[in-house]
Amino acid sequence: MTRFLIRRSLGAALILVLISAFTFFAYFAVPADPALLACGKNCTPDALEVIRQNLGIDDPVIVQYWNFASGVFLGRDFSVGHCPAPCLGISFNDQQLIWDTIVDRFPLTLSLTIGGLIIFTTLGIGAGMIAARNKGNALDKTFTSTSLVASSMQIYFLGPVVMGLLVWSTGWLNEPKYIPFTEDPLSWAGGLLIPWFVMSLIFTAQYTRMSRATLIEQLQEEHVRTARAKGMTSKYVFFRYAWRGSLIPIVTILGIDLSGLLSGAVVTEFTFSLAGLGRLAVQSVVNRDLPMTMGVMLVGAAFILILNIIVDALYAAIDPRVRLA
Repeated sequence: MTRFLIRRSLGAALILVLISAFTFFAYFAVPADPALLACGKNCTPDALEVIRQNLGIDDPVIVQYWNFASGVFLGRDFSVGHCPAPCLGISFNDQQLIWDTIVDRFPLTLSLTIGGLIIFTTLGIGAGMIAARNKGNALDKTFTSTSLVASSMQIYFLGPVVMGLLVWSTGWLNEPKYIPFTEDPLSWAGGLLIPWFVMSLIFTAQYTRMSRATLIEQLQEEHVRTARAKGMTSKYVFFRYAWRGSLIPIVTILGIDLSGLLSGAVVTEFTFSLAGLGRLAVQSVVNRDLPMTMGVMLVGAAFILILNIIVDALYAAIDPRVRLA
């Protein structure tokens, strides 16, 4: 298991290097002067030159990338001051430290992603288990039909509908807002309840169908029939053999869906006017703020890779063949 996780961690580090290099050099293919964008409308040649020096963009592109990459680990000095490690640079627009801005926005996106992940895996796998154990009856048909309808929904459509029903019309819930978990855990959960529900609904429907299909397939396997023939209880056979075996393909797909989950968090932030990394990423692209764009992309990629490593560890815990490999 340790070797497996070390290999995955080294691969993740290499991917982050490639992402940073691709983003950095692709940015300079766009015919726009970042210093001119940062200078504003009433820009003078002297002010433009000062901005170039302050932002560290008066060096060749290769030198700029090396300064950026080394600054992540060692920190970096700018004309406007020192940027301690991990230094992702200074914003072209407001001359603020990128890392400080990301740290301020990241807890919201983390809360949306982790909360949605917990909800849709719990509800999806649970509903799939109930449907599989009641195959062919009314309960199974209800779950299957509901999942088909839910999977066709979109966040930007479902969000206003849920807001209209639960907030504006009935007043049962308050409008979504972010309150740090450390300040008030109940208010934190209550403020993100609607975004969690909307974001996770599509994934819940997908995992309900997948869990049901894999469980039904596992219940027909020879080792399950053998366990029943030995006199083991139906409940024990279901959870000990069938359910554990059905988790293997689900965990595999979960690792693939993590990037889609983070994308869903971006759309969710815009739908409910929440200021997280998603809005920050779009704003930085629109403003052609290279350091902010790279910082958000690297943090987002690192977040996805860390979650994938956790999923791989779960996969290895479920399937001994992965540990042996």
